[in-house]
Amino acid sequence: MGHPQRRLPAVVHVAGTNGKGSVIAFLRAFLEAAGHRVHVYTSPHLVRFNERIRLAGELISDTELITMLEECETANGGDPITFFEITTAAAFLAFSRHPADLLLLETGLGGRLDATSVVERPALTVLTPISLDHQQYLGDRLEKIAGEKAGILKAGVACVVASQQRKVEKVIARRAADQGAPLIREGKEWFVRGGVVFSGGGKTRRLPPPPLAGAHQVRNAGLAVACLDQLGDFAVADAAIALGMKAVQWPARLQRLAGGPLVDILPDGWELWLDGGHNAAAARALARQARRWRERPLHLIFGMLRTKDPLAFLQPLAGKVNALRAVAIPGGESSLSAEETAAAAARLGIDAAAAVEIGAALQSLVDHFPSPARVLICGSLYLAGEVLRENG
Repeated sequence: MGHPQRRLPAVVHVAGTNGKGSVIAFLRAFLEAAGHRVHVYTSPHLVRFNERIRLAGELISDTELITMLEECETANGGDPITFFEITTAAAFLAFSRHPADLLLLETGLGGRLDATSVVERPALTVLTPISLDHQQYLGDRLEKIAGEKAGILKAGVACVVASQQRKVEKVIARRAADQGAPLIREGKEWFVRGGVVFSGGGKTRRLPPPPLAGAHQVRNAGLAVACLDQLGDFAVADAAIALGMKAVQWPARLQRLAGGPLVDILPDGWELWLDGGHNAAAARALARQARRWRERPLHLIFGMLRTKDPLAFLQPLAGKVNALRAVAIPGGESSLSAEETAAAAARLGIDAAAAVEIGAALQSLVDHFPSPARVLICGSLYLAGEVLRENG
């Protein structure tokens, strides 16, 4: 393809287990509020593949996406290649042909061997919190997973790091020392406290709270601001950060659904929420939010891929959920069945039953629990995408 990865704008390369997409959403909102043109590459998509590739503020068109993929298919000549590899090549080709100031680049899996790591010298690397996930690919020990994620560090390129477990910190520090990569660490060079109050590099910024629900989003916003302070060529004033904070959007991350066919199933006084979290760390964040939701019962609608651990996910939520309705992820051949996920929930003492689909799960909760309640659909980004599709 002529190395399109060498013809990109300044790249911010983001790896980690949880929060990558949210940090990128904050960064994009801040940078665009300051007038910068920003490309974005994220995965997976929720409803349309085009969501993965944003060209200077706009989702890639169907026509251009097809053109890029056809060029890549022709160049590949039928050789073995993965879905993520060829779509990343297509994305880089599109990015190289559109002017922009920065590219916010999310790894697909891990970091060291990720297709996005063909970028030889990013302007900045970022590590969000690292925890157990994708063990079948990255290793069954946290240190091994951290080593794969820290593989995005490059010689002489600063890395902004979220707060990590001690064993993860040691792995990142070793990689940084080997590469000569400066670390800008949460709790040392920067921190967030008291809502969103960021201090680092001699600066203190007092910002409005993020519109994304959950205490973890405060830390994600802080990480994004810490990144801005390392991008000296792309100044963002406090006023632009405040404007971007109010405008940031990132669907299926503790998102309240305000209308649509699924919401219409619920009586007055009920709420429907959606989150794509699918690992134990995400579940702990949801459990922290559940402690704030004590004014009404909380029910779950839950579906999960077979490659994930439903017991590990549901454990933090077990004492905070009134009832659970399990569903298979529609169209997901690798989905756990509704009966399998219901059985896992029952093992944790959760009042659980299987449902044939999302709408039926909602109706079952309404029929069995007449008091106004909050319903959270969670367990998979693929399930979240199906919810958004069904709800219009």
